[in-house]
Formats: sequence, C-alpha cells, structure tokens
Amino acid sequence: MSKQLLITIDGPSASGKSSISRRLAKELGINWVSTGNFYRGVAFMASRLKVDLGDEDAIVEVIKNEDWSIDLTEENTLFRFLGEDLTSQLSLEEVGAIASKISSFPKVRKALLQSQRDCLKRSPKGLVAEGRDCGTVVFPDASVKIYLTADSSDRAKRRALEEGKSVKETRQAQKERDLKDQTRNIAPLQVPPGSEVVDTTGLSLDEAAAQVISLVESILATK
Repeated sequence: MSKQLLITIDGPSASGKSSISRRLAKELGINWVSTGNFYRGVAFMASRLKVDLGDEDAIVEVIKNEDWSIDLTEENTLFRFLGEDLTSQLSLEEVGAIASKISSFPKVRKALLQSQRDCLKRSPKGLVAEGRDCGTVVFPDASVKIYLTADSSDRAKRRALEEGKSVKETRQAQKERDLKDQTRNIAPLQVPPGSEVVDTTGLSLDEAAAQVISLVESILATK
C-alpha cells in the first residue's frame, strides 16, 4: 500500500461524487482526479475524429494519440486535446453516454489504467480519485474508500438542472447508463470492499460534502 494519502470515491452518475470529492481534495490540500474524465475525453476525441464508436481497436488507437493530456489540481482534472481545454464539455450527458459505451471495452480500460494509476505518482501530497471503479480496480489498496449513492429521481433532477434538460429525458438516459455500468463484464459499477456507503438523497451539495468530509476526517484520525 502506498504511504501517500489516497482516497477513492465511487458512485453512479449525478450522485454528487465529482463535486464532493473535489471539495474534499481542496479541504485536504491534495490533488483530485476524475477517472471518468479519461473515458469522457477519449469519447470526445473519438467522436470528433469520427471514429467508429463500436470498434474497440479503433478506440485504443485514439488513446495512443499523443495529442491529449491530463493535468491535475485540487479542483480540476483538465483534459486537453490538440492544446484545447475540453474539460467543460466532458460533463454533457451525450458525452457520458459515449464514455459508458467505450468503457465497456476491456482493451480500452486496459489502455487507460496505467495513466489513471500514474496520477498518484504525480501527487506527492496525496490524491482523491473519483469514478466508478476507483476503489475496486484503479486503486484497490486505497486507505479510505467512499461509495456515494442517491435515489434515481434525485440524481436525474440534479443533472437536468445542470444541463437545462427535462427530468424525464435525463432520468431515462441515466437509467440506461446505470444499467450499462452495472452489468458490463469488466470493472462493473459496484460498492468497493471496505468502503463506507453514503446516501446523498435529499441532501444539498453543502450538506452532503460536509457529511463526507467529516466521515473521511474521522477515518483518517484512526489510522
């Protein structure tokens, strides 16, 4: 196990994990990585390059492209392609849908895994990693593991508000994505062994973040 502070936060779409994990990283003064941004970034590149999204080998070739990069801060996982910062566009539901599709490809996950793990090497003070398989696959030996969840209606309302779309449309898209994430053959979305489960249903972002930060601090105090 690494001696560095390493915390994973996993959960389904719009469970609050990105916002909460970002706040946690800032509170602790360590880097933050959204492993999902790797898949979303590749999804964006593949779409822009008009690559066949059903061709696993073609997606792997996109990953081998040296024109993309990831930069870490306490509050951002910046994704750049051809020098352009695409980070703000990666949270769109349509990008997430493509990311969910390509993340089911074993070769794609294998091609990105080392780059994701290398984020810890680039974070001497420590790292908060959020995604769907951080505590199970990317960093199974993390010192603290959190799994965030929330009622599907609650999650749909949050994402619809963020993107200015109807709750019904967003809920259906999330339902389909959740099913794909939970049933894929490789690294399915699940509660990591040894993790603390936090339900954010009905909580404001501030309330949920405060609860998680308090929980993490109490766990760290015992280590």
